[in-house]
This record gives sequence, C-alpha cells and structure tokens, in this order.
Amino acid sequence: MHKALLIIDVQQDFCPGGSLAVNEGDKVISGLNRIMTAFPVRVATRDWHPANHVSFAENHSGKAVYDMVEIDTIQQVLWPVHCAAGTTGADFHPDLDNTRLNLVLNKGTSPRLDSYSAFFENDHKTSTGLDGYFKGLGINTLVIGGLATDYCVFYTVMDALKLRYQVYLLEDCIRGVDVPKNNVQTRMEEMKRAGAIITTSRDFT
Repeated sequence: MHKALLIIDVQQDFCPGGSLAVNEGDKVISGLNRIMTAFPVRVATRDWHPANHVSFAENHSGKAVYDMVEIDTIQQVLWPVHCAAGTTGADFHPDLDNTRLNLVLNKGTSPRLDSYSAFFENDHKTSTGLDGYFKGLGINTLVIGGLATDYCVFYTVMDALKLRYQVYLLEDCIRGVDVPKNNVQTRMEEMKRAGAIITTSRDFT
C-alpha cells in the first residue's frame, strides 16, 4: 500500500449549473471513477464553507466577485457563494462514485481562513491532517485529479511535492477556472517545474 488516489472538490457548485461552475467540470468524473479500483486508498476533499466565509464576495461590503482583499495578512480572492456546508451545491457530483472512498476531507471550514490545498489552510501552516493520514498508511505516491486546476488542485500538488510525495497529475481529469486569464497554463507549467508527473487516467486503468 504505497499509492493513493486523491480527488479534489468534485462538487456540484464546481460543475455545470453550479454557482462557481468550472467549464466542463463534470468531464473529470468518468476517468476518476474508472480508475478507483486501481488504488488501495481513495480520498476525496470537498469545500465545506460556513455562511460567513471569508471567500464569499457578498460578505465584503463594496467588493465584487474576483476582487482581491487582504485578510489577516493573507491575500484572498473573492468568489460567489459556493459549497456552503450542508447545501446541495456542496455535495459531490452525483455521478462521482463516492461509495468507494476511504476518507472524505472537509476543508475551508473556518470563517476567516480559506483552504485551497488538501494539506494546509491558506496560512500555509495549519494542517488539515491529511499528511498524517497518508504517512500513517505508508503512502508515498499520490495520483491527483479534480477541480479546479489553477486553485485547489494546484495548491494540493505543490504542497504534496513539498511534503516529498511522488505526484502524478491526471491531465484528463482536471479542469480550471482560468482566473485570471491564462492562469491554468501558468499553473500547469509551475507544477511541472516543481516535479509533478503529468499523465492521464489511461495509465492507471
């Protein structure tokens, strides 16, 4: 047991029809479902925000979606209300086979601190506990897919590499918001330079 599949935020609000829909976000699902049985450990994350979350533009007077603000010295992008805890939008997409998951990790649960990465809150020091979970199981290799390429997938990949995991990124099982424009391309290049191995789900079928 040395490898795990890590699925990032395949939730209804990030898929077509959701409040923060990623273009073709639902297209990541079939590949992820197909390879689940190839892994002894399968983990999925989900944003699980309180109603007063720092990332929601409507909680900042005079600010608009995609504005940047500084909260407690942390730069924060403002988003539409999304993945509010307990709402339909926060649920996994119904096509994702979540019956095979070993662990569901809720993140972004603190009102004043967002969490893009599956490993750390956006202060880059508050752990989610996921590293300890993987290390306790002897996991040293992560295969990662989900949403969105240029935010939660990116920060998860970069933290995983810093934590000395070997990281495979499933190019056919990720989609991005591309905010600001060309952000997806920039982030993909950064992940490659940092050591992520770009592959597809076909290599794990």
